[in-house]
Amino acid sequence: MTTKLIRNFCIIAHIDHGKSTLADRLLEMTHTLTDKQMQSQVLDDMDLERERGITIKSHPIQMEYTHSDNIHYKLNLIDTPGHVDFTYEVSRSLAACEGALLLVDASQGVEAQTVSNAYLAADADLVVIPIINKIDAPNADLESAISQTVDLLGCDEDEILSISAKEGIGIDKVLNAIVEKIPQPNIPGELGTRALIFDSKFDQFRGVVPYVRIFDGYLEKGMTTKYFAKSGGHEITEVGVLKMKKIPVKRLSAGDVGYIVTNIKNVSEVSVGDTLTVKSDPAIKPLPGYQPVKPMVFSGMYPIDSKDYEDLRTSLEKLQLNDAALTFEPNTSTALGFGFRCGFLGPLHMEIVQERLEREFNMNLITTCPNVNYQVQTKNGMLLEINNPSDMPEPGDIDTINEPFIKAEIIAPTEYIGSIMKLCMGRRGVYQSTNYLSTDKVQLIFDMPLGEIIYDFFEKLKSVSRGYASFDYEVTENQNGELVKLDVRITGEVVDALSIIVHKDNAYKQGSSLCKKLKEEIHRQQFEIPIQASVGSKIIARETVKAFRKNVTAKCYGGDITRKRKLLEKQKSGKKRMKQVGLVELPQEAFLAVLKIDND
Repeated sequence: MTTKLIRNFCIIAHIDHGKSTLADRLLEMTHTLTDKQMQSQVLDDMDLERERGITIKSHPIQMEYTHSDNIHYKLNLIDTPGHVDFTYEVSRSLAACEGALLLVDASQGVEAQTVSNAYLAADADLVVIPIINKIDAPNADLESAISQTVDLLGCDEDEILSISAKEGIGIDKVLNAIVEKIPQPNIPGELGTRALIFDSKFDQFRGVVPYVRIFDGYLEKGMTTKYFAKSGGHEITEVGVLKMKKIPVKRLSAGDVGYIVTNIKNVSEVSVGDTLTVKSDPAIKPLPGYQPVKPMVFSGMYPIDSKDYEDLRTSLEKLQLNDAALTFEPNTSTALGFGFRCGFLGPLHMEIVQERLEREFNMNLITTCPNVNYQVQTKNGMLLEINNPSDMPEPGDIDTINEPFIKAEIIAPTEYIGSIMKLCMGRRGVYQSTNYLSTDKVQLIFDMPLGEIIYDFFEKLKSVSRGYASFDYEVTENQNGELVKLDVRITGEVVDALSIIVHKDNAYKQGSSLCKKLKEEIHRQQFEIPIQASVGSKIIARETVKAFRKNVTAKCYGGDITRKRKLLEKQKSGKKRMKQVGLVELPQEAFLAVLKIDND
């Protein structure tokens, strides 16, 4: 098949606007699946995706479509996630395509991630086909959705397709638009074979299986691969295309999307986003546009049983292959032992990684409080990158601390402006602008510290707007802030895994709240447990877990009072000795208590 008959495209939209449902209907209409194979969210193959109703991974699949002119076309669809934390997944999908279907919910209209994804597609020079979905919904407002889409893309109203993916209305118009509007793959004409590794999976029998989009040349069995970002090479033992299963083919040519098998057993030998070439026809320069991922949120992950440390390392390596945005490095905590300091794109990404480790790899983990990356300028002129609060220098050695800021974009009905403004101002947000998208929909722009949104900001935003607000952000620059390290001392010892970095003005409030939460979670012992919050050497809050009291005088039936005093003194000295050697075991809930501090 020539490249004239190939169309590579993806579906982009805000979360829950119907991407997976539209993909289901396209697979049905092109008879890629039989009725027996068909199920809801067929491309979402993780239980986690089905339970939450969100797409976490990009999924490539090939369809064959016969157009009205009786010509057979090959359609390569790469489904994309919708949540702001998975923007890196979306950018990888866009780099492998020539066109994008931009989906807008008729009842919700343009939302924050719709805007963000539209800009990503424009930056990647893709042809964007605007589609209004859910036109049959009881609360659909088609006119408003079309008006907002025209304002966003600057297109004509007659270019916008109106469909219902759930009921299958207008799907034939979408397929025709894909064939007629999305261009054939562009072949740059560079010397040498070049393929983009846009995703990969680990197969326990075949090793690492990279998913590739061929831009120049071709790949077939027997060739030896080379990479630009990694050294070494591997013999290709199989090439194929991705339908519901992997189907081997003789050759993958320029414009094709497929997979290769090279029996790579070491997951670190392949980097997602790298350009692949072959020794028999080597390329001189890599494909442009890929940036190494930069994690924004950091958290410690420790196995509950220290014997599982190596298993956790192996699990993280396999997960990293499937999720290139995850980074990790070994870390040691005096409270929790050996573990890893992991970097994530955002709070949802962190939550998903933890759940996948527990479900797919059967790991029992303790996860510490998330934090962001800080730049600390010391008084002796050193610039330190701090992503673990326990690495923070002593307060007397610090000159300035810079923290990352974001440009937050919130789209919501106009009636919730007041409550959203109050929430953002309470998180040290600086108001920038208000833009009215329609008479009853508004876009609010704030500058905010990234550290203020990684706990429960999204949940609070949904709460104050009754679920109608949508949120997107982009990291801007580091700004100077009056920040301090808040330590937690239990029985006088600092628990490094509970340390957090907070704004100076919020230190007392958050320290007091944290002590109260920990008091509820820590189990009572035979001795008193003091819980203290401190900034440097200054104690700013304290709570005490009271000791169990055994009634040692119960066996005294009368007699002189000195008999009771003697027993009580004996108990007192025993408790004092127990306190000196007593160890307090912290449950997982104690580490989660940091996430439940009431910031508002």
